[in-house]
Order: sequence, then structure tokens, then C-alpha cells
Amino acid sequence: MTANTFFPRTASSWVRALLIVPLVAATMLASLASGARAESAATYMQRVQNELIAAQRAGSVSAFSAVLRRHMAVSSIGLTALGPHAAALPKSERPAFYNGMISFISKYSAKEGPKYPVASAVVVGQSQETAGGATVDSRLTLRSGESYDIRWKLVREGQSFRVRDAQVVGFWMTSFLDNLFQTYITENGNNPRALVMALNR
Repeated sequence: MTANTFFPRTASSWVRALLIVPLVAATMLASLASGARAESAATYMQRVQNELIAAQRAGSVSAFSAVLRRHMAVSSIGLTALGPHAAALPKSERPAFYNGMISFISKYSAKEGPKYPVASAVVVGQSQETAGGATVDSRLTLRSGESYDIRWKLVREGQSFRVRDAQVVGFWMTSFLDNLFQTYITENGNNPRALVMALNR
């Protein structure tokens, strides 16, 4: 499955938001093993952004995939994206789904990233941290001079965090993934296996 299989060609504001910030699309789907020592949400998010910019400059699917696998709230994002179809996907088949999801986002990011090169992504603040996590605000600036405010939603994992969502131009990015995946499943007999197969092609 290619990005064009899912994403419409219209130039609506949400499509443009998604295209100009492939960095965000990638970051939402990453997972992180617990760190050796505690770090603040702001410090963690700056580190993730630096890794994503490096992946964008490398321009390869494998570079994005590596970052995704290090920093992704995979199961939470993935099962939510399946919506009411999640119960129909056996647990034994979820790893293939997660791998396909990462592959899809990595391919999309590697393809679209060079069109919108990022100059910098700087953390500008964070919320009060709770047991569940925190939100972190960043300013992303493209080499063209355009800039975008991003609000990251982080969930706590051990000594560190996972990225659960990101808000750009007023839209939470996981909502796009939810709509794309659930629409595909509905159009293919309400069978989540059809999505899994497509994502892993």
C-alpha cells in the first residue's frame, strides 16, 4: 500500500498540514524503551525531534523506521486507529499490523519529507507532568521560513515517555490515521485483515 492509496489529492487545510509536517506523522508512531535515568518531557521531546530531523535528512525509509520503533506508543495508537474493528483482529495478528503501520508511515515520511525540509524543531514549553504523562509545545521551522506550532501528547513509560499524539493547525494527527484505517477496513468488507495485508505489501 502506498500513501496515495489513502491520502486524498485535494488541497484542504488538513491535507496540507499533514504533508508539510511528515515529521509529525512519523513521530506519532514511535516507541521508546525505558531510559536509564529520568528525564523531563521537554528534554525527551527535544531529543526525539532531533532524531527525526536527522532521519529526514537521511531521507531513507529505514532511518524513519528506526526512529519510529524507538519512540512509538504503538499498541495504543494502533488499536485506537482500528476503532470498532479492533476486536475482530486476533491478538496473534497484531504484531503484523503494528509492523505494517510503522512501514506505512516510514514510507510516507521518506517520500514527502524532502519536499518540506525542516530547519529546526525547538521545544518552547511543557505542561505540568502527571503520572499519565505531559504535553510539550514546540515550534517547527522549515527551511522556507514557514513555521508551525506543535503540541505533543506524551504518555509515561518507566523512566521516560512515548509519543501518543501531536496537534498541528488545530488537528490531532491520530484522528487522520483513525479515519484512514477505519475507512479502508469498511470499504473492504469490515475485515481488518485486509488492512494488515495492504500495509505489509
